[in-house]
Amino acid sequence: MAESVTIGRTPTRRYAAKRDAIIRSAVEELNRKGVRGMTLGDVAARLDLVPTGVIYYFRNKEELAAAAFLKGLTAFESLIAAGVAGATDVERIRMFLHAYFRRIRQVELGEADQLPVFNEVRSLRNAAVNEAYVDMFRGFRSLLAGPKVLSRPHRNARAYLFLNQVTWVVAWQDQVEAADYPRTADRMAAVLTRGILAEGVAWPTPRPLKLADDESPTGSPELFLRAATRLINDEGYHGASVERISAQLNVSKGAFYHHNETKDELVVACFQRTFDIMWRAIHAAEEAGGSGLEVLVSAVSALIVHQTRGGAPLLRTSALSAVPEAIRSDLMKGFDCISYRFASILCDGIADGSIAAVDVNIASQTISAAINAAADLHYWTPDLPPVVDHFVRPLFEGLASPPVG
Repeated sequence: MAESVTIGRTPTRRYAAKRDAIIRSAVEELNRKGVRGMTLGDVAARLDLVPTGVIYYFRNKEELAAAAFLKGLTAFESLIAAGVAGATDVERIRMFLHAYFRRIRQVELGEADQLPVFNEVRSLRNAAVNEAYVDMFRGFRSLLAGPKVLSRPHRNARAYLFLNQVTWVVAWQDQVEAADYPRTADRMAAVLTRGILAEGVAWPTPRPLKLADDESPTGSPELFLRAATRLINDEGYHGASVERISAQLNVSKGAFYHHNETKDELVVACFQRTFDIMWRAIHAAEEAGGSGLEVLVSAVSALIVHQTRGGAPLLRTSALSAVPEAIRSDLMKGFDCISYRFASILCDGIADGSIAAVDVNIASQTISAAINAAADLHYWTPDLPPVVDHFVRPLFEGLASPPVG
């Protein structure tokens, strides 16, 4: 029988321990299925409880998800505090990353609780969580150069870039041996703070690229793809229901199924559309010629600008975290191939002298992270400033580089 707590009294150790266990279980479910995909039944099953055993501690799954996010955000406060002690922005970023990778190792050893993935934090629409998440954003901003060096738009854009580089690590950390975490933190810090341009190489003006396919459909199928992509980016896989996608287009469910066999078929098509646009940018940049740096700058700039325009966004890679496992593996391969190509172009740039001798595996992930994050940049930098100067150039020139524009 669940232990009750008298109102006004401090919870017992037993109560607190069970509540913490439920939150840990919820974090694992959130990271697998997202906010809307998580159920109290699944959380309870991990602990050999019945759902009412969870409801005793949390009234509903939204309250439980909020507790899980808040616990993770509290953990980030201590990680940021470890970085703030640095004397310069370069030192602060490096110290933070070492603390972060130490935390990853502690989780693997069972010495610390798993951190939640924040892909769908906005979809929860919880005031306390939103406020804590904004506080975390401010914490990341505090690790950068101060307002005497960076204007508010520059600091906000760079803080958002930095935050997303860190939360993206979960997408590739399993490719790193635990013994290499300190080395990885150093190399990631070098890429983020100093950028990837070779010494003495000037910033190349991005070349305009055509991302639209003249042969791509513009009718109802494309409208469904765009509507589903926007909803998945904002609400996650489970939040983008057939009903909500149909409502976005003011059509019936019958019309949805006239154009799409299943929701998953549409989701796969959304990912394929995203792959097609990303490859189109890469191929167009390569055909335009130039150094490895020029190719990368042109392709990445075109994709990030495309993301910020919002009309026909790319599907965020982070949406994969809640996609059913039956289709997730093949989709992940598509993104892995694109990251591999970014790494290959980085190698071209190192060979021709336009790109510094950086760890191309880490640098390619920073590029993927920035493209993934760009769709939400407008939430963090109101009156969106010039995207290339404020977001793309710090990606290539480093978070510690002087501002432009």
